[in-house]
Amino acid sequence: MDKKICTYICTGCGIGEAVDIEELSGVVTGEMSQECKTHAQLCGPEGRAFLENEKSAEGINTFNICACSPRVMQAQFDMGDDTITVRGNLREQCVWSAGEAEEGQDDFQEWLQETASDTIRMACSRSAKTQMPEAWEMESMNKDILVMGGGIAGMTAALEASKAGSKVTLVEKADVLGGKANGWLKQFPMAYPYEDLEDNSIGSMIAAVEADANITVKTGTEVARIGGSPADFRVTLKATGTKSEWDAPAKVGVDAQDLIDKGEKEDPNAGKNHYLKKDANGEPFGAVVLATGWVPADVSEYEHLGYGKNDKVVTNAEFEKMAKEGKLDGLKNVAFVMSPGGEEHDEDFPYANSVTSMVALKQAKYVRENDADAKAYILYQHMRTPGNMELFYKGVQQDDGIFMTKATVTSVEGGTVTAKDTLLGEDLSLDVDLVVLAAGMVPTTKYEDTINLAYRQGPAFLDLDLFDGYADSHFICFPYETRRTGIYACGGVRKAMNMQETIDDATGAALKAIQAIESADRGVAVHPRSGDKTYPEFFMQRCTQCKRCTEECPFGAIDDDEKGTPLPNPSRCRRCGTCMGACPERIIGFKDYNIDLIGSMIKSIEVPEDDDDKLRVIVFACENDAYPAIDMAGMRNHKISHMIRVIPVRCLGSVNMAWIRDAMSAGFDGAMLLGCKYGDDYQCHFVKGSEIADKRMENIGDSLSTLGIEPERAKAESVAITDYDKIPQILNDFVEEIVEMGPNPFKGF
Repeated sequence: MDKKICTYICTGCGIGEAVDIEELSGVVTGEMSQECKTHAQLCGPEGRAFLENEKSAEGINTFNICACSPRVMQAQFDMGDDTITVRGNLREQCVWSAGEAEEGQDDFQEWLQETASDTIRMACSRSAKTQMPEAWEMESMNKDILVMGGGIAGMTAALEASKAGSKVTLVEKADVLGGKANGWLKQFPMAYPYEDLEDNSIGSMIAAVEADANITVKTGTEVARIGGSPADFRVTLKATGTKSEWDAPAKVGVDAQDLIDKGEKEDPNAGKNHYLKKDANGEPFGAVVLATGWVPADVSEYEHLGYGKNDKVVTNAEFEKMAKEGKLDGLKNVAFVMSPGGEEHDEDFPYANSVTSMVALKQAKYVRENDADAKAYILYQHMRTPGNMELFYKGVQQDDGIFMTKATVTSVEGGTVTAKDTLLGEDLSLDVDLVVLAAGMVPTTKYEDTINLAYRQGPAFLDLDLFDGYADSHFICFPYETRRTGIYACGGVRKAMNMQETIDDATGAALKAIQAIESADRGVAVHPRSGDKTYPEFFMQRCTQCKRCTEECPFGAIDDDEKGTPLPNPSRCRRCGTCMGACPERIIGFKDYNIDLIGSMIKSIEVPEDDDDKLRVIVFACENDAYPAIDMAGMRNHKISHMIRVIPVRCLGSVNMAWIRDAMSAGFDGAMLLGCKYGDDYQCHFVKGSEIADKRMENIGDSLSTLGIEPERAKAESVAITDYDKIPQILNDFVEEIVEMGPNPFKGF
C-alpha cells in the first residue's frame, strides 16, 4: 500500500487552551515531514465528515489522530478496512495529567509543551512505520465442534452449539450420557419460590441430545490426541480402556516433528515465513469444549474424621448414591460435616464451595423426606448459598428437624461426633447413625491428561498447579479460555458449579468455541485482541534456533522442528507479542507492532542533554491494565511528572530488552515496565507476560551494570486496572529516584 499520511490535531477537550497548537503543527510539518491539519472536535459529526472528506477527496489512507486516548472513540476514528489509524494521546496522558502549575514552577508551560511535542513525534513515527495488516488465510477450515464429556456441561454445550447451527461430536468415556447427574435422587430447585427439590431432569436432557440431528454421540470413547489449530484441529479418538499409538508419554518437540514429517513446509532458508502445515491424521474439528467434569476429593487424610476406617462415615457423593438406591431407611440421625475441623482448622474441605453447602442442605432434606421423625445436623464453618439459593437455604431453616450451627468438629468416633466453637458457645456431642463429609469437587484435569495435546509444550495444560488443577487462562476477563486457543472449559473443570451455573457456563463456552472458529475463518484474533488481523512474522534467514520464542509463548502457538526452527500456528496465536520480546535476534514482528516501530518511537522523543529539570523516563505500559489506569488517572487530573513519556505495549512479555538498551544509549535517564499483576492472583491477559518481563529485567540490570549504568534506572512494576489512584505515586516516586541518581552518564554520547 502506498501510504498517504496526514496528522490531525484536535483542539477540543481543553487541548487547544493548554498547549500551543501552532507549535505542535510545526513539529509535524517540520521535524516529522508530515502534512498536518487541526480541528475543533474531530470526534463530533462535523469532525467525522471532515475526516471522511480527507479520505475521499484528498486520498488520505493513514490517519494520525492526535486527540484523546486510543482506548476511547474507536468507532468514531475507524476510517475503514482500507485505511490505517494511529492515535496520539494528547488529552488523558498529556493535558489532563499535567495538573496545574504549582508555586515556583515557572517552566510549567514549557514542560507541558515538550510532553505534547513528544507525544506528537511518537504518533508520527508510529504512523510512518505501521503497515496495513493482512488477515491470515487458512488452507483448510472445519467448523464442527468437539465436546469432551457427556454430563450436564457437555450436553448443554452440544445442544447450544447445535441451536447456533454447528455440527457437534459429543464424546463420553462412560457407556451412557449423563455423568454424575445420573446418580442424583433429586436436584436443586430451578424456579421460584426455590424451596422444594425437583425431580432429576437429566433424562430429558439426554433424550434431547440423542434426538438432535446436529449432534453425533460417541459413548465409551475418549480422546487419544488433539493436534492442529483452531478451525483445523485433528483429533484421534479411541475406545475407552484401549491402547492407541498416542498413549506413550509425549516428549517436548517430538509431536511437532511428527506433524512436520506428515505434512509439507516451506523452505526455512527461503527468507520468508514458514508455517506448520496441517496434520493429516484424525477427525477434523474447528474447536473443542472441555467438559469432563470433576471427581470427589479425597478426605481420608483427616484421620480424626475416620473416613475409610469408620463404616458410619461416608462422603456426600456416597450418600447421594445411597439416596438414589433407596438405602436411607433406618437413619434417624445424620450429621453433615462441612469442614475438616480438628484442633486448629477452620477451613472448608479442599475444593469445597457453595455447591457443597447446597448439597448438604439438599441431602438433609432427603433425610427428613425419607422419615418425618429423623433429624439432620449440619455443622459448618461457612454456609454459602448465592443468588436464588438463599431462598432455598431459608426454606431449609424453617424445618425444625434440621439443625444448623457453625462448629469445629474435633472427632468422629463410632457414631459420636464431637465439636466445639458452636454458635451457642457450648461444646457439642451428637450420637448419630451416619456422618456425611462434604468432599469437594476436584477437576478431572487435576489428575488426568484429559486433553492429550500434540503440542511442543506437552500433552496437558501448563501451570495447572497454579490454579489448583482448573483449566484456566484469565479468570476475570476470559472465564472460558484455557491456555490453548480454541479449547474452552466449562463446568467442573473450570470451577465447582451447581446445575444452573453449569448450564450457563456451558452455553458461554459453546458460544466462545463458535466465535473462535469464525475468527479463524476471518484470519483474526479471537481474544483478547478480538479482531486483530496481525500475526507474528518471522525473518527466518537470521533465526539461530535458540527456542526462546517456543519456550516463552504462553499459549503453545509455536512448535519447532528438530533443529529448533520455529513453526508458528497463527490461529493459535493470541497476538501478545511475547515471542517478539523473547527473540534476541529481533526477527519477529507484526505489521503494526515490531522492534523497529517501537524503537523509532523511542528515538523520536527529544532528550535534553544539559538540564536536570528535563530528565526523561520512558514507560512501557501494558495496554490491558497499566495504560488504561494511566488514562483514568489523567481523567481525574492526577498529576504525573512531566519527565514521563509513555509508550503502550501489547503486553510486557512483548517488550524486547533491546528497547531498554536503546533508550539508555539514547540518553534516557530511566525506564519502567508497567504491567499487570502476576503470581497467585495474576491479572495478565496473556497469563505470563508480566512474570516473563520481570525475569528479563533482572538480566537487563546486569547488562546495564557492565555499561557503568546503575541497574536501578530500569524497573518493573505491576498494577491492576483499578490502581489508577496509585499510578501517579508509582511513576512520580520512580522519577524522584532517577532525579537523585542524576542524569544518565551516557547522555550526550
